[in-house]
Amino acid sequence: MINSHDILETINMIENENLDVRTITMGISLLDCIDEDIDRSCTKVYDKICRYAADLVKTGENISKDLGIPIINKRISVTPIAMLAAACPTKNPVKFAQTLDRAADTIGVNFVGGYSALVHKGFSKGDYALIESIPEALSVTERVCSSVNIGSTKAGINMDAVAKMGHVIRRTAELTADRDCIGAAKLVVFCNAPEDNPFMAGAFHGPGEADCVINVGVSGPGVVRAALAKAGKDCNITEVADIVKKTAFKITRAGMLVAREASKRLSVPFGIVDLSLAPTPAIGDSVAYILEEMGLEQCGAHGTTACLALLNDAVKKGGVMASSHVGGLSGAFIPVTEDAGMIEAARSKALSIVKLEAMTAVCSVGLDMIAIPGDTPADVISGIIADEAAIGMVNSKTTAVRLIPAIGRAAGEELNFGGLLGQGPIMDVNMKSPSVFVNRGGRIPAPMQSLKN
Repeated sequence: MINSHDILETINMIENENLDVRTITMGISLLDCIDEDIDRSCTKVYDKICRYAADLVKTGENISKDLGIPIINKRISVTPIAMLAAACPTKNPVKFAQTLDRAADTIGVNFVGGYSALVHKGFSKGDYALIESIPEALSVTERVCSSVNIGSTKAGINMDAVAKMGHVIRRTAELTADRDCIGAAKLVVFCNAPEDNPFMAGAFHGPGEADCVINVGVSGPGVVRAALAKAGKDCNITEVADIVKKTAFKITRAGMLVAREASKRLSVPFGIVDLSLAPTPAIGDSVAYILEEMGLEQCGAHGTTACLALLNDAVKKGGVMASSHVGGLSGAFIPVTEDAGMIEAARSKALSIVKLEAMTAVCSVGLDMIAIPGDTPADVISGIIADEAAIGMVNSKTTAVRLIPAIGRAAGEELNFGGLLGQGPIMDVNMKSPSVFVNRGGRIPAPMQSLKN
């Protein structure tokens, strides 16, 4: 039963603590749109997306109005486009990206994810063609997001893909240098990418998913910080974990309400709730501030990784009690330019890429939304990707890299994307070259953890 106290508490979370449903993401399978004629395939893709998602934005707005819960974004994820590109290997896959962009514009969603390739064990012709086309695709579209999975615990790490993606990220930044290199902000490199992630830029609709599903991403870092602030500084660590866990339960329950309602109104099966503490540049809506509320002078201080480990674990435990279908990434995000506290910590030099890499081992994603100097070589970017993928592979978790080389700018200067993508300082990078290592090619073998059968 929901009593008056629960209702008032939820209202306070929404009005004063930045509780929101960050996204309703409709996942759509495009496997039945595969055609050796790229024009026919694109027509099928456009028609299917517009048919399935025609009412997505309106439904989200109506649910938000009826329930009084802010729903910030309405998005679409699709089958990795490399699978469609494989049927027409002589054609430029950018035509698919333009089709996705046109469909997103018609429907009114802010992003569509799935200009993606899964190459953790090797390339097909479609994979290679799509990866080659990413810089152009992200420079000529507004709403398309791209991701590439280059490793997994089961398969190891595809070092040919790692080497390739360093160049792709740099080229993407170069082609959008006149727009603060925003193309690179819509490109993620994964290890152990989940197939049901509703959050951009890494969302795609995995081949094991149903024809169409509704996935919901809930976010409430401000709610967690406020709960810890009310409890005061005298709580011990076990009590802190319990507070986070109970708060995560309440946040997830709000997400489940929206998910069920969206599923019913759209006549689409419910997939998962992703409970991820996804911050925004708004003051108070910050994961870094949660860590500081636990007792750190500033995010990045020694003890940060331990605080983040506690937070991530408690969020997951609270979430799974509130929903039988928690999925996606579910935990704490640490995107630097999207988190007011992270931005402050990076500006003051309390937070470095080295510290963020350590935090990756215990959080939901990894090195996320980090601006780096524009002269960073592709091989150094590939080395960063390899390090992150190794953490994910060995620890059987998702890790990701979303770096933005700030072309023409140096460490200490700033990039400003606006909106949810935020702004932040360009962070120092170790420029010592890993070139020989990353260009050896081949595959880093899967670890012993992969032998679970």
